[in-house]
Amino acid sequence: MTEAALATFLETVEPHVNERQRRIVYASMAEALGHGGQSRVAEAGSMSTSTLSKAVREVRAGIEPSDRQRKPGGGDRPAIDKQPGLLEALDELVDPETRGSPMSPLRWTLKSTYQLAATLTERGFKVSAELVRRLLKQLGYSLQAPSKQIEGSQHPDRNAQFEYLNGVVANALASDAPVISVDTKKKELIGNYANGGTEYQPVGSPVEVNDHDFPDRALGEFFKAIPYGVYDVANNQGWVNVGDSADTAEFAVESIRRWWNTLGKARFPDATTLTITADAGGSNGYRPRAWKKHLATLAGETGLAITVLHYPPGTSKWNKIEHRLFSFISQNWRGRPLTDMATIIELIAATTTSTGLTVQAAYDNGWYEKGVKVTDTELAALNIEPHDWHGEWNYTITG
Repeated sequence: MTEAALATFLETVEPHVNERQRRIVYASMAEALGHGGQSRVAEAGSMSTSTLSKAVREVRAGIEPSDRQRKPGGGDRPAIDKQPGLLEALDELVDPETRGSPMSPLRWTLKSTYQLAATLTERGFKVSAELVRRLLKQLGYSLQAPSKQIEGSQHPDRNAQFEYLNGVVANALASDAPVISVDTKKKELIGNYANGGTEYQPVGSPVEVNDHDFPDRALGEFFKAIPYGVYDVANNQGWVNVGDSADTAEFAVESIRRWWNTLGKARFPDATTLTITADAGGSNGYRPRAWKKHLATLAGETGLAITVLHYPPGTSKWNKIEHRLFSFISQNWRGRPLTDMATIIELIAATTTSTGLTVQAAYDNGWYEKGVKVTDTELAALNIEPHDWHGEWNYTITG
């Protein structure tokens, strides 16, 4: 069941059940979905994970029919039950400032919980900043720390680009078309070097590594691994193409090609489009001509119309692949020296999460030359259709 279908089902059922019935329905659905079901239901149905976990335990234990909505002495009712319209008022209040739609996995708000609590209090609700924080999480929002709101350059259309990007992504996901988030992870030294973090070892027996971080020339010229990631937004699935040559536009597109041939076309057999979200800079930035040239080649090979949406300058931290894939890879190999390419591939592929993330990885032994120029004539020959809104950031390429 897709996330959109799950959310539609829960929205349809919810008005017709009381609180106890709602918990039973949600818990039963979580059980039916299997691994990762609880997190999916909690997110789609705006139910706290603790409430859903308790409901799942009740369902597993064999819940008996009852007219009661809570166990005796079950505590006070939730604020959203005691104050009808509170959740809707909060969602309406935040919505004009949101970067994304309710179904978008790229949703957050710039407003602080204190600002929102004060405004809701003025409207007659009894709320605190902490209650607002919990309700925002329930609604699927995350709140930026004020110190991070001015990160990078402040393009005047920054927020509007986020809204446009999320709108296109939401439409693609709703039509079951592939949407991927792409980027290059930090290059990693290959060898017996210290790696940040810790892991359990017998007391007094830490893994011994070099006392310096200088490259080992005995490995030859290839002493750095370059992991390029492709994250399938709809299916919570990652693909990492690990090279040791150079992070070029050709390497970036080759990584996408390998994802498509290995996972994508089997997952989306009827796809006619591919939507890519990418940073504004780097090998897959909006300026490199080679990025567009190689994407046009890929579009011709696959028959896909490839739409690229770039995050505005200075906002790379919001690229979904950073916090849904790369962060978990870093956690998985923390404290372990990346002694060789085989170890790197193995550790990446072993990355999983409780929410169902799976990752595949492969070594790319290709040689990617730096500094290859694309002429004006070559660029003009490409089938690139700039979108009406910031065509330099948003465009569709066909073969």
